[in-house]
Amino acid sequence: MALGIMLQAISDFQYYMDKYGDPRTNPWFLMSSPFPTLLICLSYVYLVKVLGPRFMENRKPYELKNVLILYNFLQVIFSAWLFYEIGAAGWFTGRYNFQCQPVDHSKHPQTMRMVHACWWYYFSKFTEFFDTIFFVLRKKFDHVSTLHVIHHGVMPMSVWFGVKFTPGGHSTFFGLLNTFVHIIMYSYYMLAAMGPHMRKYLWWKKYLTTLQMVQFVGIMVHAFQLLFIECDYPRAFVWWIGMHAVMFFFLFKDFYNQSYSKPKVRARSPQPETTEIKDITYKNGSLKNGFTNGHTNGTFARSRTVLPAGN
Repeated sequence: MALGIMLQAISDFQYYMDKYGDPRTNPWFLMSSPFPTLLICLSYVYLVKVLGPRFMENRKPYELKNVLILYNFLQVIFSAWLFYEIGAAGWFTGRYNFQCQPVDHSKHPQTMRMVHACWWYYFSKFTEFFDTIFFVLRKKFDHVSTLHVIHHGVMPMSVWFGVKFTPGGHSTFFGLLNTFVHIIMYSYYMLAAMGPHMRKYLWWKKYLTTLQMVQFVGIMVHAFQLLFIECDYPRAFVWWIGMHAVMFFFLFKDFYNQSYSKPKVRARSPQPETTEIKDITYKNGSLKNGFTNGHTNGTFARSRTVLPAGN
């Protein structure tokens, strides 16, 4: 009986997906149903929290220097291409209105270019899984925080709904800003992965964190303006995108305060800490205590506190 009810619920859910989903993306890879994406996300969580640590338990950490350099280089190229495509398909051409941009459901070539860009942006969220996988292979388990894993595990599912129901339109501004930040972020990670001799060129880490916070402010303003004006764009996605930006802004702000404010206070203390960490610990080429994906880099850590890694 219970099994029959469950199967019926799944059938009804799939019917809803097929009926209200965008017919242009429905036949595309992984787009007909949310369950394959959900399975991949759950497998990722199991891999980095259970299977990976168990596999590495009695093994030495892998260095992966060249792999990290190549990976981050490819992420820079991929992010640059996505940024160009999202811009050339709408935001840089005058076809898209920054105040209100409904979803174009036609098959105009320029419109389909944006729809394809949306799918590739969704796919990019899977490539970011390697940030965490490299943590595990290098036995940087303190970086694989709950926040980090939840963020990376949830993002493909979140973007899937956008590509399924609203591929294009107002919310692609999120992708435009996010891919631009990723170009800079993965460039930083690539330089950091090259080794300590690159340290002198990484003075701008603080400004990268600032840029990431500015990104989320821009996304908030751009999304929430639709709550005050008439626009033929789903309100549910306005709240979804806007609240994502709010959450990550405050997480990044907290990270910024802990990374760049508190150490200065400690430096004036009459009893200096003896556990100061003088070497940079790299995360996938980035520094230790920071976010991924969403997004932030690390800092020259003065304390052994490990901040949440995440966007």
